[in-house]
Amino acid sequence: MSKDVRVRIARFDDRVDSAFNNLRGPVADRIFYGASELGDFSLVWFILGALRGLRSERDWHAAVRVGVGLAVESALVNGVIKSFFRRRRPRTEGFVHVLPLRKPRTSSFPSGHATSAFSAAALLSEDDALWPLYYAIAGVVATSRVYVKMHHASDVLAGAALGAVMGRAARRAFPLAPAPTVTPVSESEVPGRG
Repeated sequence: MSKDVRVRIARFDDRVDSAFNNLRGPVADRIFYGASELGDFSLVWFILGALRGLRSERDWHAAVRVGVGLAVESALVNGVIKSFFRRRRPRTEGFVHVLPLRKPRTSSFPSGHATSAFSAAALLSEDDALWPLYYAIAGVVATSRVYVKMHHASDVLAGAALGAVMGRAARRAFPLAPAPTVTPVSESEVPGRG
């Protein structure tokens, strides 16, 4: 990557970080620290997958697919992809985390929280009316990593894009069975009627 591109990315990250400094406060702290914690180890996605799995057998298959997809995503991102980048996490001199957080030892690039969030949202959203909720939660979890200064904004954007691609690829590779269709029945066809 050229020096000019690295400088532009650093400027972008600094501008976003400065904007987040204006957002910080007790309410935002609770939301974003909580979202960051729920994103650890994909906890929120396993919970949402399990809840979806309770609705039907087809939804159970969707839940299992999310679990397997997240395991593969984590192994690829944290075990392979991050090893190619070795990017340092944001500097935190003078910044005090208001709530305790686990600090990962892996590279900052790409954000694993953002990757898993958008991968899970892509998998969970297939044929589900709750798809806007999944993507909204993914956005909050991903954004939380910039807020709590665990990632640069560019790490999060790259992670979100990578996660969305991985989730869509998994949907294509392992499609859900077609949703059952409901055939309308006239009243005269119902036994005991007509």
